[in-house]
Amino acid sequence: MKALKNPVTLKHGDQNITWGDCSKWVLFAGPDIVEDEGLVTEVALELKRVTTELEIPWILKCSYDKANRQSSENFRGPGVDPALKILGKIKSKVGCALLTDVHETIQVEAMAEVADVIQIPAFLCRQTDLVVAAAKTGRVLHIKKGQFMAPWDMGAIVKKAQNAGNEKILLCERGTSFGYNRLINDMTGLVEMRALGKPVVMDITHSTQLPGATGTSSGGRREMSPALARAAMAVGVDGVFLETHPNPDKALCDGPTSIVLKDIPELLKSIERIWQTHG
Repeated sequence: MKALKNPVTLKHGDQNITWGDCSKWVLFAGPDIVEDEGLVTEVALELKRVTTELEIPWILKCSYDKANRQSSENFRGPGVDPALKILGKIKSKVGCALLTDVHETIQVEAMAEVADVIQIPAFLCRQTDLVVAAAKTGRVLHIKKGQFMAPWDMGAIVKKAQNAGNEKILLCERGTSFGYNRLINDMTGLVEMRALGKPVVMDITHSTQLPGATGTSSGGRREMSPALARAAMAVGVDGVFLETHPNPDKALCDGPTSIVLKDIPELLKSIERIWQTHG
């Protein structure tokens, strides 16, 4: 894997986190959503401990609202304003950067005050007004490839953000729809998407999702995440995205795809060893 001509850098405190220069890979990790302040803090502190020990750059991932639920009865979070306050407090306490997603243009301004990286959800990656509004904040953008799109189709999405004045763009692979209730991963797509000139991140947990499989929510095969992580790292990516929870079977959202928190250290060690072979 070769360094990109224009890597993306996020300055957080006295730390520079860079994607695309092949010096380090970056981890986005955390619980799917703000269930409560204590749980998110617990996960964040453990991830901070492990990644510091392994010298892996890490950014906390946590959603403040889950707008794309299959059933209106599914948990969406404590509400936008309370969730953003909680995430800001945790970010300050732990001393970490934060990634969170946005679903409507009206949310962008408030969310950008808390988040260091703005995520555009896969289902919304073609929403021009949303991409443009997020780009205009000047934050790093993490744009997930729609499950219905080819890797090279993301070139047009990149241009939308660039035309809005933002070059700090990360592209994320999270699986492609394959019939009913199934996603697959084309590892050659990682190479093709990175050829667009932007760093590529592999979402290893949502790639194991079984969309709508339970009838009211999505299922998943979390046991497949380590295999996807190793494969992606062997192909060559600039970062890995994952969701984790102390007890996924009791998680209020995306439990079937979330990795058990205690299993994170060994997973990170295994993919770090593969990363080292690129050097």
